[in-house]
Amino acid sequence: MFEKCEYVISAVSEKQYPNKDGRPEFVFFGRSNVGKSSLINALTGKKLLAKVSSKPGKTVCLNFFNIDDKYYFVDVPGYGYAIRSQEQRSNFGAYIEEYLKKSGNIKIAFLLVDTKVGPTKDDILMYEYLKFMNVNVIVISTKCDKIGKTLRPRAIKNIKEKLNIDNCIMTSTVEKIGINEIINKIIQ
Repeated sequence: MFEKCEYVISAVSEKQYPNKDGRPEFVFFGRSNVGKSSLINALTGKKLLAKVSSKPGKTVCLNFFNIDDKYYFVDVPGYGYAIRSQEQRSNFGAYIEEYLKKSGNIKIAFLLVDTKVGPTKDDILMYEYLKFMNVNVIVISTKCDKIGKTLRPRAIKNIKEKLNIDNCIMTSTVEKIGINEIINKIIQ
């Protein structure tokens, strides 16, 4: 597990990015309310590090977290939340695109997909966009505790088929499923 985990900054432009020394960055993408903040908290063992909300769409900036002075975790605003204005969604897209183009420190983009819902059109578009940007993507299915254990293999198969991928890490922050597997990917 990680020792030092702290919030650093909420950024909307390159000049605000804290990573001037080239530390590896691990970025968390996904729909609003897919569990990005909960996963960050589970990975770090800090329940209140990333703000978790029952209302979707609360994350509006790129939130940077210092992890052991070795890495940054970056929580990205969720997509697919219709209540946000078109202008707000465009702004999110613009600074996420700037970040992907200019960071240069991204080691893995974790694309979170709700296990029960499966990949939405937005998830598929985000996956294709990240691949187009030559970002190393690992797909994570979240909230697997929301479906029965016998239904999980079928849900994972659906995610793999829709995204045309070979691997997907199934997780539950409630049951602590998949957390160590993700930590191992980060440490490697």
